[in-house]
Amino acid sequence: MDKTMSAAAVVGRLESGMTLGIGGWGPRRKPMALVREILRSDITDLTVVAYGGADVGMLCAAGKIRKLVFAFVSLDFIPLEPYFRLARQAGSIETMEIDEGMFLLGLRAAAQRLPFLPTRVGLGTDVLKRNPQIKTIVSPYADGRELVAMPALELDAALLHVERADARGVCQVSGADHYMDDVMARAAKQTFVSCEELVDTSFFADPARAREVFWERSETTGVVHIPGGAHPSSCSPRYGFDTAHFKTYAASAGEENGWQAYMEKFVAGGEAHYQQQVGGLEAIRALPLPTY
Repeated sequence: MDKTMSAAAVVGRLESGMTLGIGGWGPRRKPMALVREILRSDITDLTVVAYGGADVGMLCAAGKIRKLVFAFVSLDFIPLEPYFRLARQAGSIETMEIDEGMFLLGLRAAAQRLPFLPTRVGLGTDVLKRNPQIKTIVSPYADGRELVAMPALELDAALLHVERADARGVCQVSGADHYMDDVMARAAKQTFVSCEELVDTSFFADPARAREVFWERSETTGVVHIPGGAHPSSCSPRYGFDTAHFKTYAASAGEENGWQAYMEKFVAGGEAHYQQQVGGLEAIRALPLPTY
């Protein structure tokens, strides 16, 4: 079974109007090479579900997002993602802003093929006022509690980035946190994964490596080998996020025709051109890991 494919082939499986989950967390382990492939395509009208970083900001800047479901969109040391900020201020995207716990429960409901999951999270907050589509229910048991019915966040496709994968779709995340990528993979009808290293299946015979596999290979639709494919976000333990590049990107949001200039310089020419512009794979791999 060989699930390897190109980034272009992945985007060829996507359509305008889809609901797309993007894994990672803020500036960490984002499938940025796949996002850049979407930026070079004519896909639009997306509903994006993400703990957002530059993935969300770039898709907003390019006019690809119709609706965003999120708990935050941040670059960490730049607290509010600049192009996301512009989109919110302009009212150019629909939004569903929810608590981080509700976000997880929505994905879990979709992964378990349930219409919703009950929770106390969100009660007494403006989350329900701002999202009237989220309903409450009464417990059918003697307690009679009011509960939030967090609706399933069903995904047409998910895009993830991992450290290693084999051709069958077994994926390894050896960093300190796999975030919600495992739940996102199970919540999606199709899951496409870019990886730093494509390994032989025998790599996973080591029990220590097998414990770093967080979802079943049956959930992986396609695997794309793109070393450095998370840049400018990090891919721990391989490399950290590129602070200097993020500053350049953020500054473009305040410049006239800044997005067009960024696209022309870094994105339009393809992934090989992008990596050349940021110093090459060696420079990416030399980026220090952040310390928290």
